[in-house]
Amino acid sequence: MAIPSGDIFFASISELSAKLRAREFSAVELTRAFCDRLEKIGAAHHALALSLRDTAIKKAQDVDGDLKRGRTRGPLQGIPYGAKDLLAVKGQPTEWGSRAFAGQKFNEDAFVIKKLASAGAILIGKLAMIELAGGVGYGSAAASATGAALNPWDRSRWAGGSSSGSGVAVAAGLTGFALGSETSGSILTPAAYCGVTGLRPTYGLVSRRGAMSLAWTMDKIGPMCRSAEDCGLVLHVIAGADEEDPGSARKRFAYVPQFDRQVSDFTIGYAPVDFERAAPGTQAAFRAALDVVKGLGVKLKEVEIPDFPYGALVETVIGAEAAAIFEDLIRSPKLETMADPSQAAALKAALDIPAVNYLKAMRIRTLVREAFQNLLYREVDMLLTPSRMETAPPIGSLDGGDDRPIAGKRGLGDLIPAANLAGLPAISLPCGLAGGLPVGISLVGRAFFENHLIGVGRAFQAQTDWHKLKPPVTES
Repeated sequence: MAIPSGDIFFASISELSAKLRAREFSAVELTRAFCDRLEKIGAAHHALALSLRDTAIKKAQDVDGDLKRGRTRGPLQGIPYGAKDLLAVKGQPTEWGSRAFAGQKFNEDAFVIKKLASAGAILIGKLAMIELAGGVGYGSAAASATGAALNPWDRSRWAGGSSSGSGVAVAAGLTGFALGSETSGSILTPAAYCGVTGLRPTYGLVSRRGAMSLAWTMDKIGPMCRSAEDCGLVLHVIAGADEEDPGSARKRFAYVPQFDRQVSDFTIGYAPVDFERAAPGTQAAFRAALDVVKGLGVKLKEVEIPDFPYGALVETVIGAEAAAIFEDLIRSPKLETMADPSQAAALKAALDIPAVNYLKAMRIRTLVREAFQNLLYREVDMLLTPSRMETAPPIGSLDGGDDRPIAGKRGLGDLIPAANLAGLPAISLPCGLAGGLPVGISLVGRAFFENHLIGVGRAFQAQTDWHKLKPPVTES
């Protein structure tokens, strides 16, 4: 059997699965090849927190034994993947991107890690992240124990936070797929900057048990993959009820594309101002993507999101909840070991958020949910907007010029904080290059609308090759 090389690292989950079953190569050979890339390219791009080569090879041997005996478990069987380092892996360091938690270990795998193991997926590494998933704000791309994650499209650019390593790993062909997390933008941002497909599930659809908490009422775990189809295959495995997660929605999810509605059945809301607000160099790519969506036969309707102070609400909710979660760290000398002093200072200041402010924010948040429910049930089925209004910024600056104001026009510019407050699902789809760097568009849907978001994503990607583009660094 041939040792995998070249394009195989950018193959879809279904393609890899078919080749494994056809015995074109073994799971051990595939796993070793991916581990080599992850350890070499991942480390060079500050995307690797911990290689799990030894345990991965043992798991791959078990998979080969099962496949030899005809024991199949689904399309993820034998697929090497990576997990953001906020997910616990039994007996292995899980350091949350922080020197303050160096050497920390847990006695049990995170719920999603267990589910993927049961499906036969092979965990080959813990992936780098912004320290404490961003805490309550950070001012540097280097706010991580592993340093600034370098974008594989241009090493002078940032990969995006806080699921930085996950974005790099998928974009550079270091893993078959990856797990990230989002509290307010941490799947969609690196997906857009790195040119991969990222899915943020509805709040509570995927258990957070065994994951670091940043904000109990906003944290979500989701897949970052090469395509919408791959996101569906991964979500099929990791979603579902968990009685031990208080935030679990206790709902099942099955990826069933054969039963999905026709794309032409959907009404999608968008705002022309978003395509004017985007950075000048990106507008042509976004308009081309909008033309593709129009060509799918969907009904487009101009809308604006409800008028709320989304940024202030997110800041208050995450700040108050993070301060409670990390109070012991904030009051200890270990706070001074954080990579970004501004993040440490922000955590410390968050202890002083008055309870009345948090409670007011949560009351207004209820109104946000009601407003979006009205918008997504009475006017449109989904919302479409650029995932980010700019390409990946230089490593030395996190300011990419996002969301430039246009007088008198609101559009959907605050959709990342707004939809996260409402707990709504979203998918980010690569939609081209601007100045040699990826850009992406996002679809946001009603709660538990994942199958439909993936369905539109699949239709979009059937008409484009943007999700198949490979960064130049991977050719070296």
